[in-house]
Amino acid sequence: MIIITIIAAVVALIAGFAIGFFCRKMIAESKIGGAEEKAKQIIEEGKKTAETKKKEALLEAKDEIHKSRTEFEREIKDRRSEMNRQERRVQQKEESLDKKADSLEKKDEQLNKKLKEVDVLKEETLKVKNAQLEILERISGLSVEEAKSYLLKNIESEVRHEAAIMIKDIEAQAKEEADKKAKSIISTAIQKCAADHVAEATVSVVALPNDEMKGRIIGREGRNIRALETATGIDLIIDDTPEAVVLSGFDPVRREIARMALEKLIVDGRIHPARIEETVEKSRKEIEAIIKQEGEQATFDTGVHGLHPELIKLLGRMKYRTSYGQNVLKHSTEVANLAGIMAGELGVDVKTAKRAGLLHDIGKSVDHEIEGSHVDIGVDIAKKYRESAEVIHAIQAHHGDVEANTIIACIVQACDAISAARPGARRENLETYIKRLEKLEAIADSFHGVEKSYAIQAGREIRIMVKPDAVKDEETVLLARDIVKKIESELEYPGQIKVNVIRETRSVNYAK
Repeated sequence: MIIITIIAAVVALIAGFAIGFFCRKMIAESKIGGAEEKAKQIIEEGKKTAETKKKEALLEAKDEIHKSRTEFEREIKDRRSEMNRQERRVQQKEESLDKKADSLEKKDEQLNKKLKEVDVLKEETLKVKNAQLEILERISGLSVEEAKSYLLKNIESEVRHEAAIMIKDIEAQAKEEADKKAKSIISTAIQKCAADHVAEATVSVVALPNDEMKGRIIGREGRNIRALETATGIDLIIDDTPEAVVLSGFDPVRREIARMALEKLIVDGRIHPARIEETVEKSRKEIEAIIKQEGEQATFDTGVHGLHPELIKLLGRMKYRTSYGQNVLKHSTEVANLAGIMAGELGVDVKTAKRAGLLHDIGKSVDHEIEGSHVDIGVDIAKKYRESAEVIHAIQAHHGDVEANTIIACIVQACDAISAARPGARRENLETYIKRLEKLEAIADSFHGVEKSYAIQAGREIRIMVKPDAVKDEETVLLARDIVKKIESELEYPGQIKVNVIRETRSVNYAK
C-alpha cells in the first residue's frame, strides 16, 4: 500500500513538472512573438524617421547651394564691373600718354632749334671773349697764365688770413668751454689722489755695527763674499766707507733679497757659506711673500678685483722697480686712482679704467728678464691672463705706440702723464734733460721768421719770439700749430708742452 502511494506521488510530481514546463514554454513563445512585433514596429518607425531626415537634409542642401550660387554670381558681377572700370581708366591713361608724347615731340623740336641758336651764340661769345682777352693782355701786359697766377696768389693770401682768424676764433671758443671742464676734472682727480713715492736707486747700503764685520763678510780668502754674490747675483762693494757695505745690481728684487739676507747674517753673527745659502733662501721666500702681499694691497687700495694670481705677483714685484727714480707700483696705483676719478667724471666704466691704469706698466716687472719694450711685454702678459680688449688696448696705447681709440685709453695716457709730470715724482738724468731742452729750441728755431726761442718751466713751455716784418699777427696762430705738430712728431715727453708765439713791434724815437 505504501509502495503504491509513493509511486502515485512520484507520478504526480513528474506530471506536475511536465505541465509546468509546457506552461512556461508557451508563455515564453508568446513573449518572443510580442517582442518581434514590437521590434518590427520600431524598425518601421526608424525608417520613416530616416526618410524624413533625409528629405530635410536635401532641402537644406538645396537652399545652401542656391545661396552660394547667388553670392558667387553677385561676386562675379562686382568683379566684372571693377574690371570694366579698370579698363576705362587704362584707356584714359593711354589717351593722356599719347597727348603727352605729342607734346614732348613738339618740345623736342623746339629745344633742337634753341640748341642750334645757343651754339651760334656760343661761337660768337668765344670770338668776343678772345678779342677781349687780347685787348686785356695788351692793356695789362700780362698773359692769361700770369694773370691766373697773380689772382691765385692774392686769393691764397686772403684765404690764409681768413683761415687764421677763423682758427683763432674757434680755438678761443673751444678753450673757453674745454679748459674749464678739463681743469676741473684734472684738479679734482689730483686732489682726491695722494700717493706716497719712494725713490730707489740701483744700489742699497747696509749699515754695519763696526768695521771688523767687513772682514767677517769677506771671509777667509773671500769665500763668504763669493758665496753671497753667487747666491744672490748681486755685487758687494766693500771699500773705505765707514761701517757700511754697498750692494749693487740692476735687479731690485735680487738686491732686496741680498740686503735682507746680509742684515740677518750680521745680526746672527754666524757667517759662512752654508749659513749664507740658508739665509738667502729664507730671505727669498720672505720677499716672495712680501711681493704677494704688496700686490694684494695694491688691488685693495685701488678697488680692482678678480685679477689672476700671477698678475698680482707681478704687481708686487713692481714695488722694487723704479723708473726715473719713481716707484713703479706707487705710480701704477696713483694712475689707477686718477683714472677711476676721471672716468667717473666723464661717465665711463670706472672699474675698467682703474684696471687699465693699474696694469698699464705691468711689463716693467719683468722687462729686465724678457726682451722688448715694457709696452709690448705688458700687452703679452695681459693677453696671456685674458684681460679684456679695452685693458689691452689701454696698455698698448699709453705711450702712443698705437693711436688711442677708446676713452679709457685716453684717460690712462693722461693719468700716466700727470703722475709722471708731477714735480718731484721723477728724477731725470741732467744730460738727457738738457738735450731735450736743446732739441725743443732747435725745432722752434728751424721755422722761418723765428728770431729766438726759449725753453722754460723745465721744458713744459717754449716761448718763441718772431720777426715782426716776417710774420704777421694772424700768421702766429698757424706758426704755433706747425711747431706743435713738429714737436709731437719728433719729441717724446711726458705731459704737454705749451707753445707760446710772441710778435712784438716797437716804435722808437728820441726827443732832442
